[in-house]
Amino acid sequence: MPDAVVNRRSRALRLPAWGLALGLATASLAQAQPGPVYRCPGKTGGADEFTNMLTDEEARARGCRTIDGAPITIVQGGRPRAPASNAGNANANAPRASEAKVDPAAQRQRDSDARRILEAELRKEEERLAQLKRDYNNGEPERRGDERNYQKYLDRTAELKAAITRSESDVAAIKRELAKITP
Repeated sequence: MPDAVVNRRSRALRLPAWGLALGLATASLAQAQPGPVYRCPGKTGGADEFTNMLTDEEARARGCRTIDGAPITIVQGGRPRAPASNAGNANANAPRASEAKVDPAAQRQRDSDARRILEAELRKEEERLAQLKRDYNNGEPERRGDERNYQKYLDRTAELKAAITRSESDVAAIKRELAKITP
């Protein structure tokens, strides 16, 4: 028998063998795959439970529904940490009811000190704002001798304008803080 005939016959016999092997591998994979994924209602109104470890009868008995084609993401939550073992120290650091309240006279003194400090800051910031506005001269400040380059003059003008804006916002913030303090 010629060699070409033998090769054709062996090739013809090998193809069904490959097909059989492929079919067996697919069948074993299908058996290795878990069953359908079920969504079961949680116990006593809790979160739903997702599982693929139930039989059809168990799923029906628990009132579960199958989920087809929907991807499921499982996030493992960490366990809550146990409270500190020194429970007595936590209570020792907490202020007592009698210590929690401040004496009204001491609170009035604190408020008046805070008001005095804020008023001093407000005066200082308003003076600074007035000086910046004088220097800015409505967008045309006096040129200095070191500003022969016109760009340096424009840069200083822009810096003055930004400083005025900042100072105005500082004045407004101090006034808001003063309004919060009771007289």
